[in-house]
Formats: sequence, structure tokens, C-alpha cells
Amino acid sequence: MDSRLIEVGHPETRSSIRVYEGGDGPELLFLHGAGGLFPDDPFLESLTNQYHVYAPLLPGFEDSEGGDHLRGMLDFTLHAFDVFDALSLRQPLVVGHSMGGMIAAEMAAIAPTEIQRLALLAPAGLWKDEHPIEDLFSKLPFELPALLLHDPETNGALLSSGGNFNDPEFLSDFLVGNARRLGMAGKLLFPVPDRGLRDRLYRIKAHTAVIWGRSDRLIPPVYGDDFVNEIPTATLYKIEEAGHMLQYEQTEAVIKILATLHN
Repeated sequence: MDSRLIEVGHPETRSSIRVYEGGDGPELLFLHGAGGLFPDDPFLESLTNQYHVYAPLLPGFEDSEGGDHLRGMLDFTLHAFDVFDALSLRQPLVVGHSMGGMIAAEMAAIAPTEIQRLALLAPAGLWKDEHPIEDLFSKLPFELPALLLHDPETNGALLSSGGNFNDPEFLSDFLVGNARRLGMAGKLLFPVPDRGLRDRLYRIKAHTAVIWGRSDRLIPPVYGDDFVNEIPTATLYKIEEAGHMLQYEQTEAVIKILATLHN
């Protein structure tokens, strides 16, 4: 995929945003989770076989900058629409993973006529005291594979982009980058990700797929039932042998579900 920097937002609070783009077909806007994107991201590369994919990175992720004005949920949502407008998108399929799913759902709730097709991959944004979400911010790097993946032995190298957490230099670089990423993500997710989204989900009119890995240890799959109960147009899909990073562990299954949103 190719990438470029774009400038978005008000002249006094402009952000410089890295956007990855590639593929042919219907437009698809992908909003990433708290971990950002992987180098040569395998899920996005698979999507480019069927879609023209746009994947912007929030400030604090890679070389995207200018996020001081992003203070709360509304700021993040309007920022996403600024990117949407800067890319001249016209009714794309909007796909959001985890934190990105939270933002995508807010976009569809705030502007229900703008978002007609929506896919939420294990979205954050709700909270149930009886099913608390794990505190991602307290985890050490070596704890992440077991938390995020159904099969950490097979897929664990994905989270480190093939690096070795036992290598002090690699670990140092990872921790610095992760601190930047989580510093931005924490504005939405810490200490809990409840920013009132539940009260707005009823406004969503988009044809919506809510997709969850049955082995998700970060955000329990029971949250999927809450999302579909609140979104009138939503269908729930639970995927076997997939954890929170379901789009990487079961890529073909996720893309097959995305195709149903065009019917």
C-alpha cells in the first residue's frame, strides 16, 4: 500500500495525518485500534483485493501529529469526519476495530445519513460492571499475545512485528512507540471506555455488522450482544478461533462478512 501525509482540521489546530491507501473496488475507510497498524499490515493488504482501502492513523501513531486538540469523544469523531472530507470519500464502508470501532459507531450515530454501511470489529465504547474489560494500559509487552490472540503461539510475532521483546534495543523502541500510542488512546479508553456511546447507538441507521472473536479476552464477546440490542440495523457475527485481533487470525471470515454489507 502507498501512504502519504494529509493536513486536516481547523487552521489553528491542524493535524498532519499519515494515510495508507491501496486497492481497487468500493471505498473502505478503516479506523484502527489502540495498537495502530502493523508494517505491511496483512489485513489491509487482504482488503485491497476487493476494496479501495483508506487507513488513516491518529496523531501519536507513527508520524501522525497534532492531536493536542483531541480531548474527548466528540473531538475524535469530528476529527474522523475531517479525514473523511479530506479524502473526498463518498459513502464508503466504514470499518473500525476496537477503539476505531468506537469512533466508527459514534460517526454513524452523529451523522446517520452519512454512514450507510458499518462494520464494528470487537468495538470498545460500552461498559458492564459484571463483565469488566481488561486494563490494556497496565499490561507488559510479553502479556499482550495471550490477551489479544486466540492462538498466541502461532500469531504472537504479529504483535511485535517480528521483533524480539527479549532484545533490549527492540524493547526500548517498542515501549517508546507504545507510550505515544497509548497516550492518545487513553483519552478515550482510560480508565474505562464508557463515553456515553450506549445512549446514542439507537441513532445508527447504517447496515451494520458487529463482529467478535469468541476467544476475545480483552473485551468479552458478551458486549457484542449489547451492541446489536442497541443498534436497530445490526447483525452479530461471532467467529471461532479468534481473539481480539480477529481480523488477523480469521481474515477470510471477516472479509466474507464485510461482503454481506453490500447486499
